[in-house]
Amino acid sequence: MNVNHSLSKNFNNYGKGTDFHEIFEIFGVGIFNLDSDEWKQERALLHSILKMKKFEISAQQNIRKKLENCLLPFLDHHASEGILDLQDILEKLTFDISCTFLFGFDPNCLSYKFNELSDMVLSNYDIPKALTLLEDMVLSRHYIPKCIWKLQKWLQIGQAKKNKVAEEHLHQFIYNSISYYKGDEDGDESSYLLKEIMKEGLGNGEKAEEYIRDTTLNLLGAGSGTVSSGLSWFFWLVSTHPIVEAKIIQEIKNNCLTQEENFVTNLSVEMLEKLVYLHGAISEALRLYPPLAFQHKCAIKDDTLPSGDHVSPNTKLIFSMYAMGRMEQIWGEDCMEFKPERWISDRGHIIKVPSYKFIAFNAGPRSCIGKDISFIQMKMVAASVLWKFHIHVVEGHHVTPRASIALRMKHGLKVKVSKRCI
Repeated sequence: MNVNHSLSKNFNNYGKGTDFHEIFEIFGVGIFNLDSDEWKQERALLHSILKMKKFEISAQQNIRKKLENCLLPFLDHHASEGILDLQDILEKLTFDISCTFLFGFDPNCLSYKFNELSDMVLSNYDIPKALTLLEDMVLSRHYIPKCIWKLQKWLQIGQAKKNKVAEEHLHQFIYNSISYYKGDEDGDESSYLLKEIMKEGLGNGEKAEEYIRDTTLNLLGAGSGTVSSGLSWFFWLVSTHPIVEAKIIQEIKNNCLTQEENFVTNLSVEMLEKLVYLHGAISEALRLYPPLAFQHKCAIKDDTLPSGDHVSPNTKLIFSMYAMGRMEQIWGEDCMEFKPERWISDRGHIIKVPSYKFIAFNAGPRSCIGKDISFIQMKMVAASVLWKFHIHVVEGHHVTPRASIALRMKHGLKVKVSKRCI
């Protein structure tokens, strides 16, 4: 109820706070750092673009293409050949897909070699790892005294120097992406975010380029790290719960085409909507391991929470979505169990849960605008991979959360992949 109060019912009294922009300065003037009217305008613009039918169709086509031409052949090539870090594979996959959403090209990070376009844009620097490094920087600023991390930044010593290099490469990657678009804007009929933003007349001048850089950086971070996090924990949970895995496979058999060569090509949103148990399994993974494990707000005026606690102005409220997913008073005595059935009604429909209870996609006016496409992406990847392959977690591999902004696995997800006999 405290979460519902601060994120929804009394939304206008809880903002980012005075030190938020300093802590999250890497996100610049993007939507993540905005408040009030600026945030409303930016959200309205992005929401209108993401809800465009041609954008939705293009996004789904790009996911299918990436699965058919890259991920599935990659796993097929490595099946039974040794140990893979599935978390690393999924991070590269979702980065490639996010770049296609945003810029209209695939940097092909999940590959043995870069193509000519990738060399031009990526400059041989590991951009997905740069994003992770900068996320770590943001987290550290929550617990390292401000005077210390500011001094390190000013002197450019220790981790601050590595962070600066990562930030420079990330910005250069985005500027290269913008330049690539401008050089080919008349020759591409597909729909992607940068093109739609440019159509709004926001692509001219130094301020506009800074805005586009920061906006795309915000969406790149949101669409890449969070989706790969959710998928990593999903595959680990399913691989360690064989009964759940069997039920997902049976549901796919009952509701989708069984011709293996046509399965991904014909995987549509309408078909995905029939996979109710898969939806429940993904929701369970997000409940237990929310990609963004905590959030904070700052009170503007005096307030009293439903719990009776008094909140003074400039008081920071930090709440843990990770802990909330494990509370008996919210989810019941079986809260620690991975139980997809909790999301399915007796009539076989998906149970709708209030966003302030299932808070993986935030709640209230700032609920994630990319929730629908994120769910579609996770379902398409999950169904395609599980249909063709069986994931075996390496015996003795220790899976535990890593302290980071996006909830990743500390030691990766070491697996062996074998082809499934359907």
